[in-house]
Amino acid sequence: MSDHFFVATGGPGAGKTGLTTELARRGFHTIPESGRAIIREEMASGGDALPWADRMTYAKRMLERDLSAYSAAKALSGPVIFDRGIPDILGYLTLCGLSVPPHVVTAAKAARYNAHVFLTPYWDEIFTQDTERTQARAEAKATCAVIRETYTALGYQITELPRTDIVSRADFVSAQLAL
Repeated sequence: MSDHFFVATGGPGAGKTGLTTELARRGFHTIPESGRAIIREEMASGGDALPWADRMTYAKRMLERDLSAYSAAKALSGPVIFDRGIPDILGYLTLCGLSVPPHVVTAAKAARYNAHVFLTPYWDEIFTQDTERTQARAEAKATCAVIRETYTALGYQITELPRTDIVSRADFVSAQLAL
């Protein structure tokens, strides 16, 4: 387990990336979400490893990138904040009704983060869609619920972030990391 690895997770459009961007601005090490990068690359190349096309290949690519990022982050000192973690892939597959391959479960159990996980709850007032985030509001809410259940089942403790501006959220996370 890497006690200095922290995850910011939740459903789409709940402010995870804004939070990690603000934390990076403050000098924290942050690891970006792999899913958005894969979507951009697949759209540019005409590939189909996309959440609205080949979901299993999309999940496979996320796992490869997340494991690589996890391994690379071991060289970093101090808190490292991940915009989603490997357990998010379990949640994604569950949400999609796809079977979770045993190696994904093994990876989620082996590559552990700090027991305290920061959850950005679904927040209707800030939810937006874009070319990479195509989920409807109902799916965003369902994603948040599945992610909470997934991390809890893996033994993580959820700290739900307040529904407030990014700076205040970053202040909240910073204070938690200082404990």
